[in-house]
Amino acid sequence: MSVKSSIEWTDATWNPVTGCTKISSGCDNCYAERFSERFRGVPGHPFEMGFDLTLRPNRLDQPLKWRSPKTIFVNSMSDLFHKEVPSSYVDQVFDTMEQADWHVFQVLTKRSSRLRNYVNKRYANDPVPSHIWLGVSIEDGTKKSRLRHLQQANAAVRFLSIEPLIGPVGEIDLDGVSWVIVGGESGPRFREVDPEWVREVRDQCVRAEVAFFFKQWGGFRPKTGGRMLDEREWDEYPDFLPKHRISRKAA
Repeated sequence: MSVKSSIEWTDATWNPVTGCTKISSGCDNCYAERFSERFRGVPGHPFEMGFDLTLRPNRLDQPLKWRSPKTIFVNSMSDLFHKEVPSSYVDQVFDTMEQADWHVFQVLTKRSSRLRNYVNKRYANDPVPSHIWLGVSIEDGTKKSRLRHLQQANAAVRFLSIEPLIGPVGEIDLDGVSWVIVGGESGPRFREVDPEWVREVRDQCVRAEVAFFFKQWGGFRPKTGGRMLDEREWDEYPDFLPKHRISRKAA
């Protein structure tokens, strides 16, 4: 677990799995792959195997040892619902999240159909506990099926990450969604974001009264373009999130 995260919308990261494979155009310039592959072949380094998918059972109990309440982004360096992660291992991750209920866990995936199927089997009678937030990532209007899968999951809290935003999204059904994050791409091969794509999402969130968080314009470095959208920063969170859960909100 990382005690502190540079990701604006969370406090910490927890990676019981690392590594992944590309599934859509939003993965083309994956920051996690770029970081991990720098250390491929370095003996003893956590990323000695680069970005190969790797289960890390020694990290499963980390949140239980972290007594101060935090928001925790689960698998910032992977995707928990990757097809090569056994369901029995996903069970262990959810077991830990259920036990560590003083934290808020943010689970984000592009493998939305597996998320839906897993959740509806594990939580057939009651929704996922409200401190476990389930989200999907989309990059443009061609991937909105992931949002539909999320809406079909028996989740208590749903969120949507539109990052990297690489094309217009169009009309979004925000029914049952509590939070939307938008961000431009960063890195050496970043694709520029059109401000109108961002405004289109922002305006729909405002009309639907859904919390909207604009992370970055992106560029060669994440901070290159700043975070201002129409002369303000958009740092909205769901109203039911206790303020102490996200230290940046009070900063």
